[in-house]
Amino acid sequence: MTVGRAPGAEAPANSRDLKRPLVYVLLSLGLLIMSAPFLWMALSSFKTPSDLAASPPVWLPTEWTLDNFRDLLGKLDLPLYFMNSVIVAVLVTVSNLVFCSMLGYALAKLRFVGRDKIFGLVLGALMVPGNLMLLPLFVLMSKLHLIDSYAGLVLPFAAGAFGVFLMRQFMQSIPDELLEAARMDGAGEWYIFWRIVMPLVKPALATLSIFTFLGSWNNFVWPLIATNDPDKYTLPVALATFATDPNKAGGSNGMLMAGAFLVVLPVLVLFIALQRHFTQGIATAGMK
Repeated sequence: MTVGRAPGAEAPANSRDLKRPLVYVLLSLGLLIMSAPFLWMALSSFKTPSDLAASPPVWLPTEWTLDNFRDLLGKLDLPLYFMNSVIVAVLVTVSNLVFCSMLGYALAKLRFVGRDKIFGLVLGALMVPGNLMLLPLFVLMSKLHLIDSYAGLVLPFAAGAFGVFLMRQFMQSIPDELLEAARMDGAGEWYIFWRIVMPLVKPALATLSIFTFLGSWNNFVWPLIATNDPDKYTLPVALATFATDPNKAGGSNGMLMAGAFLVVLPVLVLFIALQRHFTQGIATAGMK
């Protein structure tokens, strides 16, 4: 006896097959809308003045040129400011990876008095707007005579509440039995942290490195406040100062687009290099 298939049994599968292309179209449209400003900036950095002033605007340059980059290098000490940004961003990123991982490990895997209260303070720090801390940080750096120094640009951001929270949530997914087995074999906490835990949290480290590097690289307000010496300017501050100086920028949109493109390029390269670990870290953080 043959059992007949219930009418409409294939409807859910067919419905999913129809929705999937629609979802791809909507996501592609959203990606295009979000990436349009970046594409415009990147393409405009290679345009001639006539293309930049064209009406209606043209997307693709009619004549590709590197004059905007040459003019920018001629009027702005770009290598100096680029190295300042690299030094500050790398030091801030490395310090966050080390300190946030250490505190995250302590809050996730060690038992001590006041652990939950410390984690509550970390959560509370996440709710405090960063701009409220600018004045106290400036007064503190001034008292320590760290204005116009790399230390003054790095120390206030050497460890962040978000990084501690991210590493703590990710480290909670590590089985306690694995760490207990290492302790029973005579391993100390430093050995467990560096040789066992850290290799297991590479996705979280990649995620934290991208967020931290991006935030430090694009940080504008604090370097503007904490530096009076032009030789200590980071790249965003130098470009903003350059853009507002009529004797240098002179309303040249091409040079400004070239400078903005150079600011974004290192972050884009870093994201592409760590994309696989980044997506894995976002997907698994907080799971236990």
